[in-house]
Amino acid sequence: MISLKGVRFHYKNAGEEVLKGIDLQIEKGEVVFLMGPSGAGKSTLCATLNGLIPHLIRGNFQGEVEVAGKKTREVPVKEFAPHVGLVFQDFEAQLFCTTVELEAAFGPENLGLDREELKLRVQESLDSVRMGRFRKRQPANLSGGEKQRLALASVLAMRPGALVLDEPTTDLDPLGKSELLQALRTLREKQGMTLLMVEHETEEALSADRVLLMDQGKLVAQGSPLEVLRDGKALAELGVRPLEMMELSSRLKVPATWTTPEEAHQGIQSMGLGISKEAYVKLQERDRDRKYGEVVLEVSKVSYGYEKGTPALKDVCLKVRRGEFLAVVGQNGSGKTTLMKHLNGLLKPQSGVVLVNGRDIRKEKPSQLSRKVGLVFQNPDHQIFAERVWDEAAFGPGLQGLSPKEVGERVEQALQAVGLLEAKDEDPFVLTKGSRQRLAVASVLATQPEVIVLDEPTTGLDYRELASMMELIKGLNDAGHTILMVTHSMPLVAAHAQRTVVMKEGRILKDGPTREVFSDPASLKEAFLTLPPVVSLSQRLGFTALTVDELVGCLNREIPNPKSQI
Repeated sequence: MISLKGVRFHYKNAGEEVLKGIDLQIEKGEVVFLMGPSGAGKSTLCATLNGLIPHLIRGNFQGEVEVAGKKTREVPVKEFAPHVGLVFQDFEAQLFCTTVELEAAFGPENLGLDREELKLRVQESLDSVRMGRFRKRQPANLSGGEKQRLALASVLAMRPGALVLDEPTTDLDPLGKSELLQALRTLREKQGMTLLMVEHETEEALSADRVLLMDQGKLVAQGSPLEVLRDGKALAELGVRPLEMMELSSRLKVPATWTTPEEAHQGIQSMGLGISKEAYVKLQERDRDRKYGEVVLEVSKVSYGYEKGTPALKDVCLKVRRGEFLAVVGQNGSGKTTLMKHLNGLLKPQSGVVLVNGRDIRKEKPSQLSRKVGLVFQNPDHQIFAERVWDEAAFGPGLQGLSPKEVGERVEQALQAVGLLEAKDEDPFVLTKGSRQRLAVASVLATQPEVIVLDEPTTGLDYRELASMMELIKGLNDAGHTILMVTHSMPLVAAHAQRTVVMKEGRILKDGPTREVFSDPASLKEAFLTLPPVVSLSQRLGFTALTVDELVGCLNREIPNPKSQI
């Protein structure tokens, strides 16, 4: 279905080659995951498969790409539409129609289909990604995850022979990811569709027929998921997150390689390992011993609805204390981002009240609120606008009436904290997504707010960038900043958040210490969330560990009575 021979590409007026002699064959109906660090060339490779390179994206292109028997050099891009569907990493760039159903209809309508076939395709594609109930909504009013699902539906409606997805699950809730992958498997079985998916999530890659690893413009490994993902240390060094269960089997030095909680559970039992009650009690005591300061944010019976839409928030009540690290989770469209925008006055409650240090945000000027609550947007490109990295970070403190010397000191400290000081004179929009994300954090840090709100701060980051971002956020929390983080990454929440708030349909469904919240999988499932593998495994063993370190620390050689679980 897809053939690349000696493919090389160098962007016009750019540095070194991005693709360096790629040879690749993908069979019809095959499911292939493409993984690797940011900047490896994955998105560029995707753009060669439907003719965007070389026809629309300029540069020096060499080699041959053939899809469904057609050579991309010889066929216009528009003729590849029925054969290759491409969902961009920046999926919002693909949306331009005025309603959801018109967006899904645009592609197949241009194929000249009759009205009944068009209606059928629109309905099937929207239903396959859980967007059928939003048919009449404006795409601009959707959440990030809903926009991503709509971009997928608009391509699925074309029923292409090959589907190329560039990080298609970055903004989806955990259950949404699972549903999407199941929908793609169904398409493969029914239509023989070929799938190439760029992905950072290694757990998802286990379902592939083949996994490819890219680094610095080259394919450095390929094979079955188990063959490629077996070496956790090598993956981490490359910038790919190791599988939790493989990491666990490596830590326990077992000869077998575990990939699922079920396999790990059987292996642990066969090894005669049980749970140390004393070690688990120490974890629980550590949770209880955490102390926080006074209430800095209070949301009281807040409701809010967008124009002609269902209410986004319904009588939400929340108190946040100084020094907390709080995660806000929930399905796409549950109200997480809307709630965050209320905390620094971007949105004002239609009913109820939001207090920052005891003062109503409606009585505060935006410049005053920005000194207390800083918000890092879900998409850094919605926040960044300056032509230099330094100027971007200097904008906020410059509005606070500080002297040029004070502004300079703050900007230098902020850029140093995110590792971008050496890039101070660069254009922000030539930076990688991870670097732009860090710049957005720096621009907020430079205003030195008491509370930092981060909306999906790790979206699209590779494993190294993610670890760097979370180390930065943890350091800010350790330094006294109060952190609120919206995320779909449940492993991230388990590893870092001290408290978790679960939202569903504009309301808070559950709120408490992270271990307590994760000990209630039924509530998480109700909110379209799933447990991380290590948490799922620990609960099979009778307790709740949040990380591999915690699980290993609680294992011993004595198997407890199964009736007396912790």
